[in-house]
Amino acid sequence: MSELTLVEAVNLALAGEMARDPEVLLLGEDIGVNGGVFRATIGLEARFGPERVIDTPLAEAAIVGAAVGMAAMGLKPVAEIQFTGFIYPAIDQMINHAARLRHRTCGRLSCPMVLRAPCGGGIHAPEHHSESPEAFFAHMPGLRVVIPSSPARAYGLLLAAIRDPDPVVFLEPTFLYRLFREEVAEDGEALPLDVCFVSREGADATLVAWGAMVHAALAAADRLEQDGIDVEVIDVATLKPLDADTILRSVEKTGRCVIVHEAPRTAGFGAEIAAEIAEHGLYSLLAPVKRVTGYDVIIPLSKMEAQYLPDVERIIDAVRIVMEAR
Repeated sequence: MSELTLVEAVNLALAGEMARDPEVLLLGEDIGVNGGVFRATIGLEARFGPERVIDTPLAEAAIVGAAVGMAAMGLKPVAEIQFTGFIYPAIDQMINHAARLRHRTCGRLSCPMVLRAPCGGGIHAPEHHSESPEAFFAHMPGLRVVIPSSPARAYGLLLAAIRDPDPVVFLEPTFLYRLFREEVAEDGEALPLDVCFVSREGADATLVAWGAMVHAALAAADRLEQDGIDVEVIDVATLKPLDADTILRSVEKTGRCVIVHEAPRTAGFGAEIAAEIAEHGLYSLLAPVKRVTGYDVIIPLSKMEAQYLPDVERIIDAVRIVMEAR
């Protein structure tokens, strides 16, 4: 068992699946010789060859279109988009082809592909490099949407995503790539998809988050504990399909819920979770559900980025507000 960063855990999962299954291959911009802009694929071309680690032109629609064709013919491509701000040209291929292939062919064909991309802010990147577009993909039938929050979860969830017979959008929080290390067992054991993880048990309020915001939620929970407020933290992990049952059980226990995400507020995925709670857990609530989110503006450049992203103080303030309800 090694202590790895999240980006190292991604590399480990890719290498393990490529060694285990000769049908797995990678494609994307600069992923071969350079090992990717964040070095998520470093060393893989040397190990598996340029036929399985394919450097592509700067053409996101072509990358994903090629991956869809490969998947339809029985391969298991993992396509990388350098940043989620560049992912929009690929949405046509994901929505109109990858997500529909099983339905369109009445189950004759499936599309076992993964679309990987770093997402989110916090690294002082230029424009188009800090987007959080998970709600775009979660809205589309036929796609799974997964966002890991730690090295161990990135490793286990990426293994599961590659082994899934249908397309998975796998968004990797850029801020977490090298933020910390944790022990990751190189055992080839996948974590379950479609499951929320309880990252911290609590009894007074529920914090729901995913990706980098899980760590902000955990830090807020630690601070609130000093004031006698016991907060449960739920890591959504798979946004689509959503494991609403775990969230509802937590809200039934605590009676209060705050949802945290860094994507813009309007039509963010937090609204879907809030609607699930309103529809199926209303009588458990002791206070209205609150959301702590990014703002309805383009994510700003580095000087203003900290003012945009949800932080520990904003989360603590929201929890205190829901705790005031009696």
